[in-house]
Amino acid sequence: MQKTRPKHLALWQIRLPLPGIVSILHRISGLLMFAAIPFMLYALEGSLSSAERFAAFKDCIGNPLVKLFLLAVLWAYLHHACAGTRFLFLDIHKGLDLKTARFTSYLVLAVSLSLTVIIGAITW
Repeated sequence: MQKTRPKHLALWQIRLPLPGIVSILHRISGLLMFAAIPFMLYALEGSLSSAERFAAFKDCIGNPLVKLFLLAVLWAYLHHACAGTRFLFLDIHKGLDLKTARFTSYLVLAVSLSLTVIIGAITW
């Protein structure tokens, strides 16, 4: 019997189920928040140090690229919180069946994206 296993994985051909995508996005959102910590702390320190630095901070926030970065960090926070709550329920063996797992994955994506759009529209 000859095995025809591939020698390498073609990652672009693998189709993950939605719970797998939510899991990967949970890791990516955690990484994005971790990477944003130095920038957020610098902005906080600068905005609290003097009136001139606060004015510079407000000007910086007005830049569309900075707003886009802050919107990405907002999505990362909201997605990480929603997916983390889902994973906590999975850890206590709630929602393990396939139908519920898929539904909660859709729910995580819908809630995190909806809240990002709503909060982003209010603060833009």
